[in-house]
Amino acid sequence: MTLLLMAAGKGSRYGKLKQFDDLGPGGEFLMEFSMYDAIANGFTHIVVITQKDNVAYLRDYLSQRLPKHVSLDVLAQELTDLPAGTQFAGERAKPWGTAHAVWTARNVITNPFAVINADDYYGQAAYARASEFIRRTGSQDAFGLIAYTLRDTLSPHGSVSRGVCQQRGTDLVSVDERLEIEARDGEIRDAHSGLSFAGDEQVSMNFWVCQPALFPKIEADFRHFLATVEDPSKGEIYLPFVIQDMLRTGGARVEVIPSESQWFGVTYAADKEQAVEALKAETAAGNYPSPLWGNT
Repeated sequence: MTLLLMAAGKGSRYGKLKQFDDLGPGGEFLMEFSMYDAIANGFTHIVVITQKDNVAYLRDYLSQRLPKHVSLDVLAQELTDLPAGTQFAGERAKPWGTAHAVWTARNVITNPFAVINADDYYGQAAYARASEFIRRTGSQDAFGLIAYTLRDTLSPHGSVSRGVCQQRGTDLVSVDERLEIEARDGEIRDAHSGLSFAGDEQVSMNFWVCQPALFPKIEADFRHFLATVEDPSKGEIYLPFVIQDMLRTGGARVEVIPSESQWFGVTYAADKEQAVEALKAETAAGNYPSPLWGNT
C-alpha cells in the first residue's frame, strides 16, 4: 500500500513553507507523523509530491529516517508536466492543482493508495481505517473518503473551507465546498453561502483512498481543462472534483469512512502552537517515540 503526500503548496496564509516547519518534539515535520502512522498500519511505499527546489533535500532527509523496508519516491509537481500532445505557452504563478499533484505519481504507483495533505495531522486510527478499507476491497472502482466531524476541524484563528459530505448510507453522494466556515457566537456558519451547520456533519479533509484508475481520469480532465478553459493561466483541477465526476458517471463508488480520529492542521501561523502542543501530548502519552525514527 502507498501513501501519497501532497507537499507542493506555497503556504500563503501560513506565511512560509509549513510542510517543513519543525512541529514535533524532536523537530520533526508534521508530515513525518503521517508517514509513521501509515507505516504502522501496513503502508510500505511513501510518495511525496513537492516543489522542484525541495526534491533533493526532502529525498535525502527522509531516506535517512524512514525504515529500510519502506520505499520512497519524492517527485516534483512541475508546470511543464503536461499530457502528451498538449501544450501551454503562458505563465502561471501556481501549480495546476491537487489532481495534477496526484497525477505526478502516475509512473510510480500501480496499486491502491491513500492521498493526504502534508500539512494536516489525521490521527492514528484514520490510517487503520484506510488500511482496512484497502484490504477488504478489491475492485478497481472502490474509492474511500476518510471523513471528520465538522466541529472538530474548525480553526479559532479564522474561517476555513470545508467539503461537506452528502451521503446515502455510507455511500458518498457529493462533497459540497463551503468556503468560509467559522464558529462564532455559538453558531457554525459559512459566510460565503449563508448556510448554518449543526457541527456533526461529516467533512472531507482531503484524505482519499484511491485506485490507479484515477490517473487516466485525471489526464482526461486535464486535457479538457487545457483545451476549453479561456485562460489556462488561472484555475486548477481539484482532486475532489475529479473523483466526484467519476462517482457521477459510474466510474467509482466512494465509501465515507468515519476517521475515528482527531484532525488538526496548520492553515494559519497561529495554528502552529496548537499543533506543537498536540504532538507533544501525543508523544507524552506514548503514542509516538521521541525522536520519532529513533528505532528504525
